Amino acid sequence: MSTYPKYVMAIDQGTTSSRAIIFDHQGEIVSVGQLEHEQIFPRAGWVEHDPLEIWRNVRKVVADAEASADINTREIAAVGITNQRETTVVWDRTTGQPVHNAIVWQDTRTQPLVEELAGDAGMDRFQERTGLPLASYFSGPKIRWILDNVDGAREKAERGDLMFGTTDSWLVWNMTGGVDGGVHVTDVTNASRTMLMNLDTLDWNEEICAEMGVPVSMLPEIRSSSEVYGKGRTRGFLKDVPIAGILGDQQAAMFGQACFEKGMGKNTYGTGSFVLMNVGTEVVPASHGLIGTVCYKIGEQPAVYALEGSIAVTGALVQWLRDNLGIISSAAEVEPLAASVEDNGGAYFVPAFSGLFAPHWRPDARGALVGLTRYVTKAHVARAALEATAYQSREVVDAMDAASGSAITELRVDGGMTANELLMQFQADQLGVPVVRPAVTETTALGAAYAAGIAVGFWYDTEEVARNWAEDKRWTPAMDGDRRERLYRNWKKAVTKSEDWVDADVD
Repeated sequence: MSTYPKYVMAIDQGTTSSRAIIFDHQGEIVSVGQLEHEQIFPRAGWVEHDPLEIWRNVRKVVADAEASADINTREIAAVGITNQRETTVVWDRTTGQPVHNAIVWQDTRTQPLVEELAGDAGMDRFQERTGLPLASYFSGPKIRWILDNVDGAREKAERGDLMFGTTDSWLVWNMTGGVDGGVHVTDVTNASRTMLMNLDTLDWNEEICAEMGVPVSMLPEIRSSSEVYGKGRTRGFLKDVPIAGILGDQQAAMFGQACFEKGMGKNTYGTGSFVLMNVGTEVVPASHGLIGTVCYKIGEQPAVYALEGSIAVTGALVQWLRDNLGIISSAAEVEPLAASVEDNGGAYFVPAFSGLFAPHWRPDARGALVGLTRYVTKAHVARAALEATAYQSREVVDAMDAASGSAITELRVDGGMTANELLMQFQADQLGVPVVRPAVTETTALGAAYAAGIAVGFWYDTEEVARNWAEDKRWTPAMDGDRRERLYRNWKKAVTKSEDWVDADVD
């Protein structure tokens, strides 16, 4: 193809910041623009963002990324969007104004509504159809909350005057003209996180929408993850550039890691961790504490599905050692401290600070540090904290192997904790399969860029993208099987000590 245009841009609209990253044809980063946005906490457990601030910031970071590399908009072949999933924006289609702040995925205000919806049917009431258990995490109940609690919102929604979207939809609508003909779309990966989409047929389930109290007229059109949705129409901002890829952040990381074959999996190590496994083009029923989700869909090709397991606390435990206990003064100190001892000294740390997520789903659990003797030092505690991340990840991978009937053969990893070599080696030892870190660690933004680039022919197909993927470092299992299983057995015993802690007497 011609050398012009030469680049693809990804807009990464995340939980704490918005970024624009420009990539070249080799998938290398050319430039980055980034701005944080305000985290709004109106009450305990409530988390909000200002959608107008996010839209302003996205325009600024795009301009910054272009300016810092002296790149003209005409040199950009396409733009892809990846986004914080489940975060819910409801806005007026006639004014373009949000009717309420965005309700963020972490927000728990809808828990009473979730319990009411569960009723006698239980938390898995919609799971067979949507892949998701009833939880405050997902978008559907958040939409309902806004309609029930904002004056006049339900009446406007019933008249067809309100629109819902996750932040990808909000951005695309504004980028393609807003009130002047803006395109109202989302992709299958984000739609699969609303609790309103049929996982098998990839369309809105009108019965669930009715039971949830959400008018179907509010919902965006569900499209594939890689196609041209429209072109930039905002004056001076990506004018006439095709907007051609949308992927929720964890699915974008799968795409950026080139996990295109059935059985491939990745783990993103952040504040918490998200493990996804490609299970192919057939829906695998959610089981073993995992959820079913769409991995990606390229144009007219069949959708590819994934199993997902989310872990609440991994990197956050290192922050806790630093900020709450003062065992370390910076996160980087945890590795040398942990490496100063040969093992955990018999100590196990279960970081169930707000309950356990996958595969246990025990909101009654609380953090536990067990197996203590006078021999245990702060170095053993640091090591136990790192090992907790590997044990929790193994629990999810084991559940995936059991649910899918096929074992992960290697785990591709990204996120900040992959710089910790002690943890990565222990992860490989616990999984019994290689752990591989890529050369480009910005896998989320890269995945969105690849999806957009494939749609416009900048990259030919996933095979070309897979050839771009390059390995930076590989850790192979080195621990003998007996020791591996003994440590894991003790970990599982430690987990039982954290469960059933919260009851009527203990908040």
